[in-house]
Amino acid sequence: MARSIYITSAEGNTGKSTIALGVLDTLLHSIERVGVFRPIARSKHKPDYVLELLLNHLQAGKPAGTNPATQPALTYDECVGVTYDDVHADPDAALARIVARYKAVEAQCDAVVVIGSDFTDVGSPTELAYNARIAANLGVPVLLVLAGRVGFGQGEGLSQSDQLGQSEPRTSDDIRQLTDVALTELQSEHVSLLGVVVNRADPENLNGLIAAVREGVDNLPDTPDAMHAAVVPVWAIPEDAFLVAPSMKTILEATHGTLVQGDPELLSREALSVVVAAMSMVNVLPRLTEGAVVVIPSDRPEVLLAALMANSSATFPSLAGVVLVGGFPLPESIEQLMKGLAPSVPIIRTDLASYEAALRITHTRGRLAADSQRKHDTALALFEQHVDGGALLDRLKVSRADVVTPLMFEYTLLERARQNRMRIVLPEGDDDRVLRAAATLLARDVADLIILGEEFEVRSRAIGLGLDLAKATVVSPFDDVLRMRFAEEYARLRAHKGVTIDQARDVVTDVSYFGTMMVQLGLADGMVSGASHTTAHTIRPSFEIIKTRPGVSVVSSVFLMALADRVLVYGDCAVNPDPTAAQLADIAISASETALEFGIEPRIAMLSYSTGISGNGADVEKVREATAIVRERRPDLAVEGPIQYDAAADAAVAAAKMPDSDVAGKATVFIFPDLNTGNNTYKAVQRSAGAVAIGPVLQGLRKPINDLSRGALVQDIVNTVAITAIQAASLAAVVAAV
Repeated sequence: MARSIYITSAEGNTGKSTIALGVLDTLLHSIERVGVFRPIARSKHKPDYVLELLLNHLQAGKPAGTNPATQPALTYDECVGVTYDDVHADPDAALARIVARYKAVEAQCDAVVVIGSDFTDVGSPTELAYNARIAANLGVPVLLVLAGRVGFGQGEGLSQSDQLGQSEPRTSDDIRQLTDVALTELQSEHVSLLGVVVNRADPENLNGLIAAVREGVDNLPDTPDAMHAAVVPVWAIPEDAFLVAPSMKTILEATHGTLVQGDPELLSREALSVVVAAMSMVNVLPRLTEGAVVVIPSDRPEVLLAALMANSSATFPSLAGVVLVGGFPLPESIEQLMKGLAPSVPIIRTDLASYEAALRITHTRGRLAADSQRKHDTALALFEQHVDGGALLDRLKVSRADVVTPLMFEYTLLERARQNRMRIVLPEGDDDRVLRAAATLLARDVADLIILGEEFEVRSRAIGLGLDLAKATVVSPFDDVLRMRFAEEYARLRAHKGVTIDQARDVVTDVSYFGTMMVQLGLADGMVSGASHTTAHTIRPSFEIIKTRPGVSVVSSVFLMALADRVLVYGDCAVNPDPTAAQLADIAISASETALEFGIEPRIAMLSYSTGISGNGADVEKVREATAIVRERRPDLAVEGPIQYDAAADAAVAAAKMPDSDVAGKATVFIFPDLNTGNNTYKAVQRSAGAVAIGPVLQGLRKPINDLSRGALVQDIVNTVAITAIQAASLAAVVAAV
């Protein structure tokens, strides 16, 4: 039976999806086969965005084409029980169908996150009772979510600048009363209580709210179903204005508008307030606020132009969007002017009048959906900071699985990097992927970041993308003070090559050189680049400036290959075309040290087209010699070679070809004889076996510099930064120990 959890609430608008995402993420870090289930969906015709969000997160770290026996490939339809219509028609029949469909999901999983209904249809007490009844029949304990705020969008009037998604905070007395009502409902259905979370709580009263709920839980009478227990944990997560703010895409839908100009990608940006600009231009400008959506009558083109100019000005706040109301056509001259200005801020046109449009906007509820990266990062960060994941797993009696899935490994990277908070420089501040990755890293407190670029341009683009980079340091590669300091150091290091100070001043403004100099001089602990530059452009400066660690003759690379159930190390797949035997041995030793850094026990396979003594030739002899060098230099390492890939990886083949080997059939570090073999093999495994390839990770340098593929995804950049931070922390520990 799966160790599952039923997340339900006593009313609507509790932000239950935030809790569900956090719980799912916590389980994925410790359990191999995790599923999600939605007993009651809103409609048969419109997809449930909460379920889509959870399925999207579930699939995020799962290799394509993996074995369903170890990685269930759940479809949307499989994860839905019934709809509200089904419950209305026959509650008992609906319950029976819910149980049957849940059991089908449970059979494929080790744990299931079940998320209760949304209180969009029937009365609150009735709906909570029905959710409790479902949980009892599924045999799943309940995590109760209580709303720390009351009401939503209740106001009838509008000021000139209304905050979006805001409501009144509940007091401790309010929460205590709500707790008593909700727990009585759960107890009447004989539900086991796993824990309680007060979500969207007043940040100034977290402890008071927890104490109020704690009192309610402790006053429960003893029952056989274990609802009463001092061990029932209670947590509170503070309100975050950004999480409840609607996106411009949601506002476009709510006003039945059309996008007439602007970057469609910026429709994902959240609007934090609404400004009704039914006044003159000079009175509108002082009322503009950061992240506001401005409602402008379409017969006031001068106000529209003023808002667009203000948005592009460094002295005014950045707008989330503009909504033109009234349905009046803009004058042709204004259309022409706007076309020339090519504003990126979304401009929406609707036939609604000013008041009606503004009312719909203020009543539009922000939601945590799969297409909002910043909300996703914010929600996970809040959950991690305020909910004890270990205590939650203890309540479910979950222990960490022996297998390591890609998502588990990625989480381990972030967790380890977070422990040391190293400073990593990202030279490519003009790349949106880098900015998105930086926002995720900062939200999750993985590392301190330095982004290279002109500050106004970097921060403006980030704001336009709806990203929070407030905690990042932005440095211009043309900063006069740093440029001179770096030029002097570079000229000194390259004096033997005839580099002059004038030449050095030009060289160090290149972002790769500038970032590398920051690492060299201790202004940063590591660098990650290559999203928009070649590998040579990224790593050449490190060869000239950082150079190799003592005892290492060659800089090399490995890929961390996250398969469905384990992580392997492949090297060298990116740097050395045809290493000598000595270099191959060096690569193997460096790869073993990299494996240990990331919690992988090194068992080294020195690969060739021949196993043992069965073959000969120059290529085989090179591998044989390299294996001997490794054994001589590091007798503590388990190494085998020459050995074919199948004998290294497959226990059955190993039993036939090398039955007495400590490495054959269970190798974790695979060293390829040349770049041609290594590069093609890692790509073949990545594409054919659906492995997640993390890297290339450079090894052998005195300080960590890592390269990205120019096709890198945001998550690839996040992982590489975490890896670089871990390497930096390891090197710092070695230096401190000397």
